[in-house]
Amino acid sequence: MYELIQTVLSSDEKTILRQLISKLSASGKRYFLRNEILHAFADYCHQFQKPAYFFHSSSLGTLIHYTHEIILEGDDIWLLVRPRIGSQEVWRLLSADTSNFELQTAQALLDVCDRFVNRYQSPILEINFHAFDRGIPSIDDPRNIGQGLAFLNRYLCSQVLSDREYWLDVLYDTLHRLEYDHKQLLIGDRIKSGIQLYKEIKQAIKIIGERPPEEPYEKFHEQLQALGLEPGWGNTASRVRETLELFDRLIETPEPAILEAFVARIPAVFRVVLVSIHGWIGQDDSVGRPETLGQVVYVLEQARSLEHQIREEIKLAGLDSLDIQPQVIILTRLIPNCEGTQCNLRLEKVEGTENAWILRVPFREFNPKVTQNWISKYEIWPYLETFAVDAEKELLAQLGDRPDLIIGNYSDGNLVAFLLARSLKVTQCNIAHSLEKPKHLFSNLYWQELEPQYHFSAQFTADLISMNAADFIITSSYQEIVGTPDTLGQYESYKIFSMPQLYHVVDGINLFSPKFNLVPPGVDENIFFPYNQIEKRDESLRQKVNELLFSSSDPQIFGHLDDPNKRPICAIAHITPVKNLSGLVECFGKSQALQKQCNLIIVTNKLHLSEATNSEEATELERIHNLINQYNLQSQIRWVGMRLPKPELGEIYRVIAERQGIFVHFARFEAFGRPILEAMSSGLPTFATEFGGAAELIDDGECKFHINPTDLEGTAQKILQFLDQCNTHPEHWHEISERVIQRVRNKYNWQMHTKQLLLLAKIYRFWDFLNKENREALLRYVDTLYHLVFKPRAEKILEEHMQR
Repeated sequence: MYELIQTVLSSDEKTILRQLISKLSASGKRYFLRNEILHAFADYCHQFQKPAYFFHSSSLGTLIHYTHEIILEGDDIWLLVRPRIGSQEVWRLLSADTSNFELQTAQALLDVCDRFVNRYQSPILEINFHAFDRGIPSIDDPRNIGQGLAFLNRYLCSQVLSDREYWLDVLYDTLHRLEYDHKQLLIGDRIKSGIQLYKEIKQAIKIIGERPPEEPYEKFHEQLQALGLEPGWGNTASRVRETLELFDRLIETPEPAILEAFVARIPAVFRVVLVSIHGWIGQDDSVGRPETLGQVVYVLEQARSLEHQIREEIKLAGLDSLDIQPQVIILTRLIPNCEGTQCNLRLEKVEGTENAWILRVPFREFNPKVTQNWISKYEIWPYLETFAVDAEKELLAQLGDRPDLIIGNYSDGNLVAFLLARSLKVTQCNIAHSLEKPKHLFSNLYWQELEPQYHFSAQFTADLISMNAADFIITSSYQEIVGTPDTLGQYESYKIFSMPQLYHVVDGINLFSPKFNLVPPGVDENIFFPYNQIEKRDESLRQKVNELLFSSSDPQIFGHLDDPNKRPICAIAHITPVKNLSGLVECFGKSQALQKQCNLIIVTNKLHLSEATNSEEATELERIHNLINQYNLQSQIRWVGMRLPKPELGEIYRVIAERQGIFVHFARFEAFGRPILEAMSSGLPTFATEFGGAAELIDDGECKFHINPTDLEGTAQKILQFLDQCNTHPEHWHEISERVIQRVRNKYNWQMHTKQLLLLAKIYRFWDFLNKENREALLRYVDTLYHLVFKPRAEKILEEHMQR
């Protein structure tokens, strides 16, 4: 980047840059984001008839495309440049009359940001996690970000090669610690060292090789225990031999695939806690609230899958005879005023499991208006520390011992997971689901103005604490971590930022850390299955859904279709501006060609303005109704505005599919997009927003199914091109339908998710054992942030609540 800015830019290009800056300055603004910069440059190129290559490929064009922010301060020009994914640089053009660029520090840029909002303060607390990355292996290729497990496996195998005896002792120490209810697993006290373990395993392989492959472990366990090998190697002779041979091969020829296969068989995870605090965690029709619904569904399905997978691993490890049972707990808050649901029950079994439970712990009494009722995720911060203290006692009583893994969900759940994992000294996994900071433009710079409504000072601090303290982080998409070449990722937005008069984050998260792993979720295949699996479909439900979508009358249904046989375009989402259903209605309304071929079917949680619970919902509802009237869509749209049970939602996708319809996810931004998976799993060709991780769900080569929700005409054209292909070649719809079904089956299923999650828990537990000294220093730093920054902010929120 240095050569590009200092030497490659020609004098003419530097003159053009100054002219471009002058044009931006003439607008009266001083802070510009990437889209504004690109538009201004495009206008300049058009005005002066510059060739296309100049905009895209010239040295100046390259610099402009890399520039994500420009701040004008007096005669100085500050540029935040992102020459590659995960890398940010700060440059300063000393004045509008010179061409001297200087590379600047992050601290200097953050000072400029503070001055921009007139809240400069010096000195100010600096948060910097960079020192804790020293000595830790780091991914060097941005394309491999999110592949932490594969990276660690390669690194650990290289270490085995360099000092085999040391690694034998490390493996011995790690495996010797494994036990369940004080019963040792894998290695007994007779084995005293790594070398002895290696020799005994060699001997055990010979003994097991003489047994019939399917002989149960109980028939030969005494011979293994005489060697010092305890239960857990396998349930049959063949399984035990395979596991022992994996260990042997790992030492002889260490390879990542062998290490992964061996670690996957280690019986190390039996008790798991999933922390999800602010959601309305119930089952059936009481699942979630609009702001938490996707997260609650995710947690419930993950709990079911984890319980099944751990039970299977216990069986394969030969531990049935020890009466070891998987225990999965969803930890949430108990809500006394539960509105007729079961959210006031302390303990509730998760449907479809033998031993997974929802454990609800109440908030302590501070303010009955808060502690007795459901409260927003923005108001929850003062209650989390005491909740964690109370929850720890409840968990230990319920589980009978410490959990092996604690998984946090969303900012509040991740903070509680940190507190519990720190106290209990167990492995912590972080799942953001959605980070609020990148959703709200300039939310960090204007945090003081937004504080009464959002309390971002507490939330962003909690995010920094939990994401750095976590042993590992799982994300649903690559873009969630580092975005795209054109956009910053959600985690990347925490790399450098200012909270004026509170603190500066100089290095908030290491994006190249091996703690990041892509582990996308699945869908409930009992509900969201392909439309052509006729034997699984309920005919009465099918008829009911057909009537709901195309013919029946109801106060919660709007519109009457003149021609119900047109190809349906379907969208399912909650009423929020970010889901942008109003944008889809406008896109449909502006396209006569779409209206000629299709009906628009939208399914939401609300229909009438009177049902809105906040101004954002009211604005979106009103806009949809106004657009329907503006474009006279009453006879070409069906708007179902009611909460439907999941079986009905599953059948909606299938009914649309059997009419050879399409699904459109028109969100302005989508971190992942569960409805996209549900639609694809049902066999619906799906168009999804190109902004966010949703774009990764669809692998379409030429991006024919990625849409820009700000480009209404372009979106309509993409859909029409697909429809033209289907009309010309009827088999095309079926080809795409089968392709999306197979994509979900092969890449997005809960069995793969939970196998990978449990493998991560085991490998990072092993890694932390090796890295314990550096990790303890990191956790002490995190503790300081918690006590000196987060707690005062939470206490201030509590004071506000008490005054209401």
